[in-house]
Amino acid sequence: MLIRFNKPYGVLSQFTPEGKWRGLKDFIALPDVYVAGRLDADSEGLLLLTDDGQLQARIADPRFKMEKTYLAQVEGMAGEAALQALCNGVMLKDGMTLPAHARSVDAPADLWARDPPIRLRQTLPTSWIELTIREGRNRQVRRMTAAVGLPTLRLIRTHIGPYEVQDLPLGTWQETELPFPHLASR
Repeated sequence: MLIRFNKPYGVLSQFTPEGKWRGLKDFIALPDVYVAGRLDADSEGLLLLTDDGQLQARIADPRFKMEKTYLAQVEGMAGEAALQALCNGVMLKDGMTLPAHARSVDAPADLWARDPPIRLRQTLPTSWIELTIREGRNRQVRRMTAAVGLPTLRLIRTHIGPYEVQDLPLGTWQETELPFPHLASR
């Protein structure tokens, strides 16, 4: 079984809540499903869950380099130099990132409201970047945009491999077809 979930802001990638963050149990009441890859509590969008350990490893393990695409609302205007730096890979404290695909995009017209809303500064404009990576370092997208002078204000994962969040309302989940049927262990 493979579940697509549109994770709201403030929800952990685990079933148990912690501190101010809610857990997945507030949204998904299925036994024996586990998260395949993480998404920070302050990030939104696509999260995959499965009851199949091999499939979980295939999706989450960086060795398989499954692409993940994000929309990032950043502080400042995403110019050509910053986008090219993201495409080439940037140096982070834990080493150079793999090259990514980065492009400037318009603000999504059909995007759900975030609760709570992001904090905007009157004197600084914001812009949107679509960024596709094949790694899964801790807070990688946020660290990459900060490294090129564009701190992330809002981060939404839109795709993991062939799966997308587009048609899922915020806070809902849907069972979907397995991407690698030959890996299913059941």
